[in-house]
Amino acid sequence: MKISAKTTSVLLLLAALFALTAFDAGAQKKSDQLKQNKQKLEKEISNTQAILNQTRQNKNASLQQLSVLRRQISNREQFILALNSEIAALEEEMALNVKLSKNLDRKLTYMKSDYSTVVYNAYKNRRQTNKLVFLLSAENFGQMFRCLKYYTSFANNVKTQVEQIQAAQKEIQIKELEIQMIKDEKAALLSGHEQQLSALEKEKKEKDQLTNDLKKKEKQLAAEIRKKQQEQQRLDKAIKKAIEDEIKAANTRNKKTNSGATTSGGKSSSSTELLLTKEEKALSSSFAGNQGKLPWPVAKCAKIRDFGTYAHPDVPSVTMQNNGIDLATEAGATVRAVFQGEVSSVLEYVGTKIVIIKHGEYMTVYQNLGTVSVKKGDKVTTKQAIGTVAKNTSSNTYELHFELWKNTTHLNPSNWLAR
Repeated sequence: MKISAKTTSVLLLLAALFALTAFDAGAQKKSDQLKQNKQKLEKEISNTQAILNQTRQNKNASLQQLSVLRRQISNREQFILALNSEIAALEEEMALNVKLSKNLDRKLTYMKSDYSTVVYNAYKNRRQTNKLVFLLSAENFGQMFRCLKYYTSFANNVKTQVEQIQAAQKEIQIKELEIQMIKDEKAALLSGHEQQLSALEKEKKEKDQLTNDLKKKEKQLAAEIRKKQQEQQRLDKAIKKAIEDEIKAANTRNKKTNSGATTSGGKSSSSTELLLTKEEKALSSSFAGNQGKLPWPVAKCAKIRDFGTYAHPDVPSVTMQNNGIDLATEAGATVRAVFQGEVSSVLEYVGTKIVIIKHGEYMTVYQNLGTVSVKKGDKVTTKQAIGTVAKNTSSNTYELHFELWKNTTHLNPSNWLAR
């Protein structure tokens, strides 16, 4: 069967429309993901801004203010990148919709042309296409039945063409509306982009000014940081002893009640590894399965000091050794458990309160609490409130020190907490 050039063009057009529609679905999914990432960054910027405003009112919070500023600058830079990506995605989506609209216009032109031909021929041969005349021209009943069937098919085909033309016209209107909406959204994003750039520029200037001011009293700051480090080292020893005591006591208890208890590595006994019961193994596995998904111990916070050993970003003469991460918070912020578990220790040391929660072989440490609402042996659930952040008397700021251990090994909490 020979296919006409016009029919070939229509088939190619339909194939192109199908491919573009499939591509449009993929682009929409990408756009939705970009919007979700942008919303998360917006929330983080809002939370950090509240803490930054609080530190700006405090003359003694210069180091914390600089740390929060650095975090906020990083947030804004990521947000601007997210805006750029979303603008690029919108431009891609708009170009795609324009292509779809043009193809739909071509499709409509072909359909109208076919419909016009059918209507013209029907009018031209109206005597022969009159239903009654057409049926009566049949030579016998069988031929009349076939004529009726043909006439009905012809009428239905005309009706279908009309419906397809109307559907194509409606689809074109929808695409034109979508194009206008994309243009409006792009304009709003560009406006937000300018605002973010302006805020970023101001924060960078503020950071530079604060850095210059701090350089003038670097020796004094270095002495203060070293003093805090010595206090933290004493606290680290207390935390380590509490964890080792917990492992020792738990192992003794589990040996008596469950001769089959083993460590995660299958060992039957260890002074530095917790012997796990069947339930504790399941809890450990569940905790490990949530790496990168754990909620933050404070809902609104800004990470101001990272895990590990590194030169202090603002006082390079001081080397930092941090077994966890430090979070700047709002005044009296609520501290919450990052996962279900059991409170293994509640300590009070050098004027600060510490809560340690056991999650199988994993333990989370919440240090610098002003109030504590749990006690040793309590079962806690994910995001359950366990206390509030204390005020640092030296700087009049609010910070939470958070650690994550696996048996007696420190882990980087940033790798475990959700974005």
